[in-house]
Amino acid sequence: MSSIIQLLPDHVANQIAAGEVVQRPASVVKELVENAVDAGATEIKLIVKDAGKTLIQVIDNGKGMSETDARLCFERHATSKIRQAEDLFSLHTKGFRGEALASIAAIAHVELKTKQDQEELGTHLIIEGGKFISQDVAVLPKGTSFSVKNLFFNIPARRNFLKSDTVEFRHIVDDFERVALAHPNIHFVLTHNGSEMCNLPISNARQRIVNVFGGKTNEKLVPVSESTEIVEIQGFVGKPEFAKKNRGEQFFFVNNRFIKSPYLHHAIMAAYDGLLKDGSQPSYFLFLDVPPHTIDINIHPTKTEIKFDDDQSMYAIIRSSVKHSLGQFNVAPVLDFERDASLDIPYEYKDKESETPLIQVDANFNPFADEKPARSFSSSSGGSHAFGSGYKKESNQPGWESLYVGLTTATDEIDVKEIQFESEEVTGSLFEESAVETSSNKTYQLQKKYIVSPIKSGMLIISQKRAHQRILYEQFLTNITVHHAASQQLLFPLELHFSPSEMIMLKELRTSLENTGFVFSAMTTEIVVFTGLPSNVTESEVRPLLEELLHDLQGELPESSFSQSDRIAKSMARSLAVKTGAYLTEKEQENIVNALFACKEPNISPFNKPTFITLGVEDLDKRFAL
Repeated sequence: MSSIIQLLPDHVANQIAAGEVVQRPASVVKELVENAVDAGATEIKLIVKDAGKTLIQVIDNGKGMSETDARLCFERHATSKIRQAEDLFSLHTKGFRGEALASIAAIAHVELKTKQDQEELGTHLIIEGGKFISQDVAVLPKGTSFSVKNLFFNIPARRNFLKSDTVEFRHIVDDFERVALAHPNIHFVLTHNGSEMCNLPISNARQRIVNVFGGKTNEKLVPVSESTEIVEIQGFVGKPEFAKKNRGEQFFFVNNRFIKSPYLHHAIMAAYDGLLKDGSQPSYFLFLDVPPHTIDINIHPTKTEIKFDDDQSMYAIIRSSVKHSLGQFNVAPVLDFERDASLDIPYEYKDKESETPLIQVDANFNPFADEKPARSFSSSSGGSHAFGSGYKKESNQPGWESLYVGLTTATDEIDVKEIQFESEEVTGSLFEESAVETSSNKTYQLQKKYIVSPIKSGMLIISQKRAHQRILYEQFLTNITVHHAASQQLLFPLELHFSPSEMIMLKELRTSLENTGFVFSAMTTEIVVFTGLPSNVTESEVRPLLEELLHDLQGELPESSFSQSDRIAKSMARSLAVKTGAYLTEKEQENIVNALFACKEPNISPFNKPTFITLGVEDLDKRFAL
C-alpha cells in the first residue's frame, strides 16, 4: 500500500506560512520596519502606494547585509537574532523567527538593495514568488532598501479579501505609529501615493507623542515614572477630561515592543476609578522595562501578547503608579498632609505683638443729607421736620382725599345683571373635544426607557432609544443621498483638533458629512474649522460625534459610496439618539411616536433590533387568569 503522507514543496510551505505571517499589507510594513530598527538605523523612510497593494518600500541607513546574508535572509528559519533555544528568553530585538522575509518573498515581487558601510559595492537581488530572478553587484548607499510589489499576486483569493485602500492604509498607519512611538531616537518618514503623510524627527518620548497625535496632545499628558525591582515604568497618561469613547490612543510597550494586554488595561482603568464618565476610555503611553528572562514573547504569532512571570505584581505597580501621578499633578483628589511653607509667619514678625487697628468715625456724616424730603408721614410731628428747612407741611397735602372720592357710591351703582359672561356651552365645547382626544392618545414614559401608548387592541411599548435611532437614521440617509440637508450657521467658527491619521479619514468623509449638514471652512493637517452644523447637532456634540464616527468607520469602511453613506448615517444616529435614562416630556414622547410610524421601516432599529412591541388585551387577560 502506497504512503499518503508526503513533504510539501518549499514554495507551497512558504505560501502556507505567509498566510499566518502576512495577513494584509500592514503585516509587511511591520516586519520590514522592525528589521530596519534592528539593523541600527537612525533614519527610516516608508513609501507606500495604493495602501501597500502596489508597493511597500522601506529604506534605512542601518548596517546593511553582506552578499551571502542578502541571499540567506530569504530562507525559512534563517535569522541573525538567536543562536539557541535559550536565546528566546533573552531577546533584545524585534524579530527572531526568521520566517517573515521568506513568507513575503513567496507571495510578492521583492527587490532588495543593501550595502555594508565598510564595503565599496552592495548587492541588488530580485525574487518573484519565491524564485530567485537575479543577484547583481551594484553601487548603493549604506543601508538597505526593501521593495515589495504586487502583494498576493499569486494568491488572488487573498488579494480579493483585502478591504478598501482607506482601511488598509489605516492599518499601515497603526503599525507605523507603534514602532515610531517606541523609538523616538529614530527619524521616521511615511509617504503615501507621493504625498508625505508623517515626518517624525528625532526627539524625546513626549515630543514624539505630540508629533504623532497633534499639537493639542501636549496639554492632555500627565507624566508617569516608577522604578522597582520588577519593572521600570516611564510614560504618560491622559487627563480624565480628555477621555474618548474609543480606545485608539492606548499603548503598552514592553522593552520597546508594542503589546496588547487586557489585564494591564484593567489596571489603568482601576487607577481612573471615579474619574471617568461611563463608556469613556483614557489615553495612555506607558513604556515598561522588565528583565528579558521574566517574560515570554513567543506565545502569539504576531508577538503582540506577552506572558509575565508575576502578573499580579505588574498589575499592582501599574495601578498605583498611574493613580499616584494623577494625584501628584492635581488631576485626582488626594489627601496631602504636607505643610505649605507659603502660609508660615515671616521671621521678622515672629515676636511682634499684634496692633489693634485704628477706627476713624465721622460723627457729622449724614447719609440722608442730600435726600429730598417728600415723606407725608413726617407732617404728624406737630410742625417740626427732620429732613431740612426746605420742607413744607402743606406741600404733600392737596388732593390726596380725591383718590377715594366716590368709591362707596360707585360700588352701589354696579348692576351685576349687565355684566356679560362667556357662555358655559362655548367653554365646554372648546376643551372637551381636545381632552377626549388627548386622553385617547396619551403617552407615558416608563423607567425613562420606554414609551407606553394605548391602542385599541391593548398597548404599545416603544424603546425610546431605538425608535429615535431609526428616525435619525432615515433622516441622515435621506440627506446624504438627496443632498438637501439643512444647516445652522454658527455665530463663531468651531475649531477642532485631530491627529494626522484621523484627518486622513475626515478628508475621505468630507463630502458625505457636508451632505448631512456640516459646513467646512478649512481643513489642515491637524485642524478642522466648521461654520455650520446639522440642525439637530449642537456644538458640544460635534467632537464626540466625529470621534465615534471615525472609530466606527476606521475598521470597516466600505468601498461603495452608498454603503459608506449608510455607515455614516448609522453612526451619527447612534451618537445623537436620545439615551436610556433621559426624561421626555409628553410632547417629545408624542413626536417620537409619530415620527417613528412615519418611517419606512418603523419595526426595527438601524441595527436590526425591534423598536416596539404590542401587548394585547388577551395577553393581559392571560396574566390575570386564575
